[in-house]
Amino acid sequence: MKANARWLSGALCAMVVLAAGSAFGQDAAYAVKMMTPETALKAAQAALRKCRDDGYQVTVAVVDRSGVTQIVLRDRFAGPHTVEMAVDKAWTAVSFRTPTAELAKATLPGSPQSAIRNRPRVAAVAGGLLIEGGGSLVGGIGVSGAPGGERDDVCARAGIEAVGDSLEF
Repeated sequence: MKANARWLSGALCAMVVLAAGSAFGQDAAYAVKMMTPETALKAAQAALRKCRDDGYQVTVAVVDRSGVTQIVLRDRFAGPHTVEMAVDKAWTAVSFRTPTAELAKATLPGSPQSAIRNRPRVAAVAGGLLIEGGGSLVGGIGVSGAPGGERDDVCARAGIEAVGDSLEF
């Protein structure tokens, strides 16, 4: 019986060493796709134009895949609060890898994830979407100022559609 236990112990140790070795054998670096500032600007301009055409004065923000702000465009009559809110919507979408409208539903009071709403910068309200291309997350777009987050989402989608073809790499 002791021989079987020793054999089993040795086999388990060998498996652990092999598993650890394969983990260390992975590449030490990886490549990511990033939007150019020009692409981010084009998305922001298209979203702003859509909201303007619909009669809304808004702010649009575009962040990169890490949540760092690339572009902020504020229409002349958009409220002062819309700047921070647009940035936070884009940041929230990227940070949680979830459109903010979905996050709003998932974090309703009483839900297991409701405490997420208490975190700094989290904007659990529609208007923040992910920007993806070629199967990769490349950034997020946030719109604030239209009456209701659903209208912010419409404008954000227009921004994404404007750059969609150039992001399919």
